[in-house]
Amino acid sequence: MNSEKAKVIAFYLPQYHCIPENDKWWGKGFTEWTNTKKAVPLFEGHYQPKTPLNQNYYNLLDPSVMREQAKLAKEYKIYGFCYYHYWFKNGKKLLEKPIENMLNDKEVDIPFCLSWANENWSRRWDGGKNEVIMPQDYGDKKEWKKHFDYLLSFFKDDRYIKIDGKPLLVIYKPQLIPRLGKMLDYFRERALCAGFPGLVLMSQHPSWITDKRYNKKYFDYIIKFEPFFTYSTMNKCISLEGNSFNNRIWNIINENEVLLKILEIGKKIRDVFSNMDKSDAGSLTIKDYDEYWNYILDNKIRSDLLISGAFTDWDNTARKVNGMMFQGASPEKFERYLSKLVINNQSKDKLVFINAWNEWAEGAYLEPDEKFGYSYLEAVKRALIK
Repeated sequence: MNSEKAKVIAFYLPQYHCIPENDKWWGKGFTEWTNTKKAVPLFEGHYQPKTPLNQNYYNLLDPSVMREQAKLAKEYKIYGFCYYHYWFKNGKKLLEKPIENMLNDKEVDIPFCLSWANENWSRRWDGGKNEVIMPQDYGDKKEWKKHFDYLLSFFKDDRYIKIDGKPLLVIYKPQLIPRLGKMLDYFRERALCAGFPGLVLMSQHPSWITDKRYNKKYFDYIIKFEPFFTYSTMNKCISLEGNSFNNRIWNIINENEVLLKILEIGKKIRDVFSNMDKSDAGSLTIKDYDEYWNYILDNKIRSDLLISGAFTDWDNTARKVNGMMFQGASPEKFERYLSKLVINNQSKDKLVFINAWNEWAEGAYLEPDEKFGYSYLEAVKRALIK
């Protein structure tokens, strides 16, 4: 353990190398840096574009990059990375090369786990139409087996993060998965067959309809994925009471094959209409950094299922000018707030998930940049050793 106070795990985006699909969808040579570089300030004092220190626009296919990132993270007391993992219909993978290279390169010396980013890929994320360009289809045991077999190669790695000997798997939006309970039961059974004492499952993204599933039947723990967990609780979109009408309906549907089929047909019809020349029209949303962090620290929701979360900052206007950003963030404030979070942290194994290591186009990153240098990393280190 890197600190007696907390094990900090940073979410890690692998979209810093070219793939044929992105070349086709977004233009030749597209990576996360493409949006990061083209960002512009929307008002006086708006920090855009976000520029990595020494303009280090790295390529994750360079094996030295992930080695250096691991070394840097550990130097500043980051316990591990949670790499996003993209698995789609019929076992189609995207952005898999960095984590597969990492798996085969023991010099990337840092604990890690995976978060299955299980959404459809659409054009919505950059402010465009909702057109689905890479669909999800969760299938049945045949597809689940193929997926688990792939995951197992990571679970067996000595660096893979385990809790009580059980590999940790995060699922980004479980509410999107039909037959969720059956799929997770299968995954747990396969983990036992593979010689592990079980599988630890964590849910990442909050949703107003999913609180009933935040119990031991489906997930062992819920990550307070910030700032979205706080956004949802502030707006009363989620609850841990598990007794709402929506939750009861969801549970009935999820366990009934006929109702699931009807729901899937309904979703397909909805998607057809939602793709008819619609976009994310709207205005820029600005939130207050201090207000959100104070809410995080004073959140009245208490549950032994919750895993603490933190965020450095958030500004996704590099992706879409009608996005959301925070005002008032600074490394000094982040250090102060993180210190308090760590002191009061009651999470299992003292875990804290930070958003993020390298979400540059969303303005959520720990990596050094031209404006703040290493200040956010130094803030983490000081918060953990005080």
